[in-house]
Amino acid sequence: MFLSVFDVFKIGVGPSSSHTMGPMTAAADFLDLLRGSAAGPAARAVRVTLHGSLAFTGRGHATDRAVALGLLGHRPADLDGAAAERELAELAEAHRLAPAGLPGLRFDPARDIVFDYGPPLPGHANGLVFAALDGTGDPVLSETYYSIGGGFVVTAAERDAPAAAVSAAAEEVSRWPYPFATAAAMLRMARASGLSVAAMKRANEGADRAPEAVEAGLARVWATMDACIERGLVREGELPGGLRVKRRAGRIRAQLERERGTNLAQPHVASDWLSVYALAVNEENAAGGVVVTAPTNGAAGVVPAVLRYYLDHCVGASRERISDFLLTAAAVGGLIKHNASISGAEAGCQGEVGSAAAMAAAGLCAVLGGTPEQVENAAEIALEHHLGMTCDPVAGLVQVPCIERNGIGAIKAVAAASLALRGDGSHVMPLDNCIEAMRQTGLEMSHKFKETSLGGLAVNLPEC
Repeated sequence: MFLSVFDVFKIGVGPSSSHTMGPMTAAADFLDLLRGSAAGPAARAVRVTLHGSLAFTGRGHATDRAVALGLLGHRPADLDGAAAERELAELAEAHRLAPAGLPGLRFDPARDIVFDYGPPLPGHANGLVFAALDGTGDPVLSETYYSIGGGFVVTAAERDAPAAAVSAAAEEVSRWPYPFATAAAMLRMARASGLSVAAMKRANEGADRAPEAVEAGLARVWATMDACIERGLVREGELPGGLRVKRRAGRIRAQLERERGTNLAQPHVASDWLSVYALAVNEENAAGGVVVTAPTNGAAGVVPAVLRYYLDHCVGASRERISDFLLTAAAVGGLIKHNASISGAEAGCQGEVGSAAAMAAAGLCAVLGGTPEQVENAAEIALEHHLGMTCDPVAGLVQVPCIERNGIGAIKAVAAASLALRGDGSHVMPLDNCIEAMRQTGLEMSHKFKETSLGGLAVNLPEC
């Protein structure tokens, strides 16, 4: 099993990796499919149907906007905000797409994006179907995509044929020096090699990239995360969407700055800084800003907040350890995605913030000198205490409770790393079993609590 650190940490845009980034990517992929198809010259229009969670909370997550941007040729990693807004306005007027290599296509987002509130598609709670139509309205090409969390997209065929994917992965194992698919295997390989989790992960990354390219990529990931924190710490105003949620990160930061060095500072002030870093990221995400999936957009604040906390508040912190933090965190995120899920629509928020907390706890433990056994323990503690957490966004927006939940997840991550460092790495519940418990809990969880906004906090907002 190998999932690159650059697949775990993908640069994109808010508010949701599965509801925004995934559908945008799927739309762009469908255009590529149409270009390479014999049906391409006959196509005259496009229709898109959103199913499951994408339908129920798609408007709040800007899924319709993302689909339109993807059909306009944009992808999350290189989205030009100004150009995107201009092209969306033109599309709203002309109802025409002009994709390179294809005839002009009729597409009215208000009419041709269909929200299907019936049962979800069988492959995943986040399904969307693209159809290219001829001049009489008959389909000439269609494809079903699933947005499976963290910006990852698979076709129905890929989702329905996991055996082929497993076989292909098995053939590739020899490419990676340390192909661990479980935490137990990770620890065995660490003991046999004498290497840290980060060192093994770095060696695996070297199978596809030169060492300097790996380090440059990690530096870019952290620079994007840190810039997102900084933007969130200075911006003010209300977040979009209608809930009238006010940004708080900037105000809290100003309070903390005023209290610095005075008798007003509380003993837990470091936790306040930790929380405000996370709030800053997720307020930016809610506003549609540039963020890094960690492992998702809805949980994008936890890992950068804990890493920034390490740099700003931990004795002996070194910027030279940033890449070790990210590599360790990505190793744990890869294990969770491979053996369970990072999708809120599939596993609830335990799969998003829970996974992010486990990743951040592992990364912090590693850079504070933890052994591989302590790193695995830290990840398990953090994940264990998110089990059962539902995904219940109010009004389908990635705001309440999502923004604060990242702050609390970051605090849990630091506490988990600290507890693990106080021990010797031995503990009762292995990380692998905790991940399996999360998977089983997600399967048993009602769909009302998996990003549909049909239960929990989403239906218990007081009338104002």
